[in-house]
Amino acid sequence: MSAISATIIKAKEAKGMTWEAVADAIGMSPVWTCSACMGMNSMPQDKASALCDVLGLDASIAAELVKFPTKVWDQAVSTDPLIYRLYEVVGVYGETLKAVIQEKFGDGIMSAIDFTMHVDKEENPKGDRVILTLNGKFLPYKAW
Repeated sequence: MSAISATIIKAKEAKGMTWEAVADAIGMSPVWTCSACMGMNSMPQDKASALCDVLGLDASIAAELVKFPTKVWDQAVSTDPLIYRLYEVVGVYGETLKAVIQEKFGDGIMSAIDFTMHVDKEENPKGDRVILTLNGKFLPYKAW
């Protein structure tokens, strides 16, 4: 985790805010806001400034948040149980998802650029459920 991300998280925790509360305050989604704060997306200047105002952070943090990130992550499979389970889902169902998506849309991919993601909670007597919605534009492969 970068020093900027650590500073943002520390300020968020000091204010007792959730990602949803921070995102609501700046007019963005919680998933995107957290991702930008973790260094995986750049923020427009107005959103970066709003985030710093909400969390009481210096303008130098906003200047870092607007920079275009180099999206790098540890390529090893994480041992964190939640992240590992997401790898497991892709490992077990990846080929199935590819086959079903391509059957419905044709030869192509789901964009991770023209993309939204939502995390919801469904209360259930057998144990609460996590609902992940991944919504990406279909990009067909081109022939030339």
